[in-house]
Amino acid sequence: MGKFIINGQKPLKGEVDISGAKNAAVAILPAALLITGSCRIENIPNIRDVAILKDIMSQMGVEIKDDDESTVSINSEKLNSFTATYEMVNSMRASYYLLGALLGRFKRAEVAFPGGCDFGFRPMDQHFKGFEALGARVEIEHGIVKVFAETLIGCQIYLDVVSVGATINLMLAAVMAEGTTILENSAKEPHVVDVANFLNSMGANVKGAGTDVIKIRGVDKMCGGSSYSIIPDQIEAGTFMIAAAATKGDIVVKNIIPKHMESLSAKLVEMNAQVIEGEDWIRVIGPEKIQKASIMTLPYPGYPTDLHPPIAVLLSVAEGISTVTEGVWDLRFQYVDELKRMGANIKVEGRIALIEGVARLSGAPIKATDLRAGAAMVIAGLMAEGQTEVNDITYIDRGYEDFEGKLRSLGGDITRVE
Repeated sequence: MGKFIINGQKPLKGEVDISGAKNAAVAILPAALLITGSCRIENIPNIRDVAILKDIMSQMGVEIKDDDESTVSINSEKLNSFTATYEMVNSMRASYYLLGALLGRFKRAEVAFPGGCDFGFRPMDQHFKGFEALGARVEIEHGIVKVFAETLIGCQIYLDVVSVGATINLMLAAVMAEGTTILENSAKEPHVVDVANFLNSMGANVKGAGTDVIKIRGVDKMCGGSSYSIIPDQIEAGTFMIAAAATKGDIVVKNIIPKHMESLSAKLVEMNAQVIEGEDWIRVIGPEKIQKASIMTLPYPGYPTDLHPPIAVLLSVAEGISTVTEGVWDLRFQYVDELKRMGANIKVEGRIALIEGVARLSGAPIKATDLRAGAAMVIAGLMAEGQTEVNDITYIDRGYEDFEGKLRSLGGDITRVE
């Protein structure tokens, strides 16, 4: 799976451009299946999850052309399948968006249960509840989710828990349903808004994305024919902001939406870092001493769960005792044992981690346990005294474009070994 060799304690300095949002891209690509025609999608990150999704769609008859490294043209007119097998989807969680898109287009979908990172029980009951409310039947046979309907009828759906996946999937299913669908208790994340904006640019009628009530008025068809640019990646931006603070560096994180970063920026200031904000950039200057802090992950606009592992690494060298409370996933703390190998002092009790800061981390052989924990382990290696070996970096490739290349451009001593 490859590994990174990192020689730490080198401050990261310079500018870094942030790629398109992974979480938006893996939803917008399936959304293109709804279009009876072509569209052009810009600012797509060059990451493993996107490559897998493009391959799945190609196998289903979709014509995909790479115009350049970050732009694709998609023509779904010849889409000839409503099935995605286990072999096609077993390595990525976001494959479940194929259910909503195919149901919306064909009124039928058969998709194997998705794979992806394992950091807790992630049920799809809210997805299924919404599909059934729209008039579809849901059956599960031999690990395959089968959804079908004669007609989809708009209705009012209340999500029992705030779910990004269910919110997006139900938007995809409802854009061509008859009448109006109202999604209550919807997720407000930036990539939910981005998917809604993409759908609208292709002929859909979605209003209220970014609030907890989304109204979708069904249209007869979506014709496409235009271009759409994906938003910058909030989590990649946050990873580099934390890396600047962790290495006592000075990084200007460019091509971002600063408002999306407010919860992290506030915490970094609380931890004694300097955060300077521009129109589409943020500069973070790391302090000599990190101050303790308490973090609780929450749905947007709260602190993002995907930035939990990186901030915990930073807090491992803070003065005093910090706490990280995981409010979204129940197994986010799998990375803690790896961090302990480097000398961190962390005790996990349920969904709360008590982190007593140490003077420094020491380089050690460690591994990525999932995508975001993998990025956190790289930050730990950049902070640590001596050499760190980060294994299982395929997880990192799923969501970060040229991670080691961007870090090297900032002065990081990091090498990929296949």
